[in-house]
Amino acid sequence: MHAPVPELELLLADESATSALAGALAGCLGPGFVLTLSGDLGAGKTTLTRGLLRALGHTGRVRSPTFTLAESYNLPKFDLYHFDFYRFSASDEWRDLGFDELLGGAGAAVVEWPEMAGGCMPAPDLALRLELPDDDASQTRRHARLRAGTDRGRQCLTAIAQASASGRLAGVSSPEGSSAASSH
Repeated sequence: MHAPVPELELLLADESATSALAGALAGCLGPGFVLTLSGDLGAGKTTLTRGLLRALGHTGRVRSPTFTLAESYNLPKFDLYHFDFYRFSASDEWRDLGFDELLGGAGAAVVEWPEMAGGCMPAPDLALRLELPDDDASQTRRHARLRAGTDRGRQCLTAIAQASASGRLAGVSSPEGSSAASSH
């Protein structure tokens, strides 16, 4: 049995690697699971969510909730709520809209731009930050930094670290010069 992984850093070679990571994440999601996605505009948060929904069996259109603030998806095993807090101007706006009632409940939640909640959200099971590497002129690669906030999140990271190390996630690797798993 492997020790739980609290943090993980991965290099995603391209959009298909982002989808591969999303597929691995899909195996972790279930009722009550909260995944937060951070990163600059264009870093791939919605692309990752699309891959996640596809891996969970959603075949319809996946829209970014940038303007609607929330999209819900009725999946075979649970509902998934996709939130985007980018346009919030106050840290309690997400509560005023009733989104707090959907976090940690019967559905899973993916929250883009959680930092716009001003630190008022409960700790997610898993926080994922996507970054564009400075050395990639084509802007196809991404760094993914994942941090577990709960035991469920640590179990998820352990499974992803094992899948990455075994080569089961196409295009996903550890950044050069660092280990895939960190014990910070």
